[in-house]
Amino acid sequence: MHLHHHHHKTPDSPTSPRRSILTSGRFLRVREAKVGFLNKYPFLVTGFFFFMWYFLNVIFNILNKKIYNYFPYPYFVSVIHLFVGVVYCLISWSVGLPKRAPIDANQLKLLIPVAACHALGHVTSNVSFAAVAVSFTHTIKALEPFFNAAASQFILGQSIPIGLWLSLAPVVIGVSLASLTELSFNWLGFISAMISNISFTYRSIYSKKAMTDMDSTNVYAYISIIALIVCLPPAIIVEGPQLLKHGFSDAIAKVGLTKFLTDLFWVGMFYHLYNQLATNTLERVAPLTHAVGNVLKRVFVIGFSILAFGNKISTQTGIGTSIAIAGVALYSLIKARMEEEKRKAKPA
Repeated sequence: MHLHHHHHKTPDSPTSPRRSILTSGRFLRVREAKVGFLNKYPFLVTGFFFFMWYFLNVIFNILNKKIYNYFPYPYFVSVIHLFVGVVYCLISWSVGLPKRAPIDANQLKLLIPVAACHALGHVTSNVSFAAVAVSFTHTIKALEPFFNAAASQFILGQSIPIGLWLSLAPVVIGVSLASLTELSFNWLGFISAMISNISFTYRSIYSKKAMTDMDSTNVYAYISIIALIVCLPPAIIVEGPQLLKHGFSDAIAKVGLTKFLTDLFWVGMFYHLYNQLATNTLERVAPLTHAVGNVLKRVFVIGFSILAFGNKISTQTGIGTSIAIAGVALYSLIKARMEEEKRKAKPA
């Protein structure tokens, strides 16, 4: 750790002042060249962030579904996702990368509702992933902005302009079309994905209230820890008995212990890393870019999951999914333009 401090400060050792000025000058030039290149092309860095975010997300979704195909226990797997992330955060903290931000009772009070919604949204997404095709869950999850708009209007009392509501009509119609002919359709998958939409909408409302001075990495670490505590009891109650009776032994009989454990470890790692990257990407870009990025992410995940699992898509489901995604893109554009105008209107 110390090595890298010395570059910024001239070392305290009694060197001749000229030499230290020369070395720091040369060092600064190298740094400027490096920083200059990335400053000139910030979209390269942002592009890289987006690429990694998508890449990790696609791998997470595919590996996750592969696990459900031989081990259909979404509560337990959700706990593993969070558990691996928490262990990762605890190790990061113990090494001091990043330093753990202290938390007080007030901040905890604000984070608990966020984490509870995160937990519920996460588990219900996974119940849906396990129950239906990944492409279908993501189609339903494309409705999230619709729920966000409804919440803003009816819970927060912000009036949503008619244009925004109209842009959401194709999303709702598209998802409905896709649902009617989805070959893997079942109500458990559909309703769980809907509950996850509502949970994540409430999560975003609570997280606006809970904006702390903590950096995103620390906030996410605390949220993961609380969410893990929230998820454990339902997982033990709902799936515990079956898991002990035959869940674990069935999975091990199918793929072997080593593959079972490594799959669980990696799916947890990918879950944590893609969330970490999504957060870091979020910090780099305007709300618009992020919203569009989120829509594109669904396109990628839906496309790649269809390729990976060869799940058949009826023509109508394909058309419905496309209409829904186009609607979300339109909505994101309108919404972001409004955000821009709001920002310009505010006196600096």
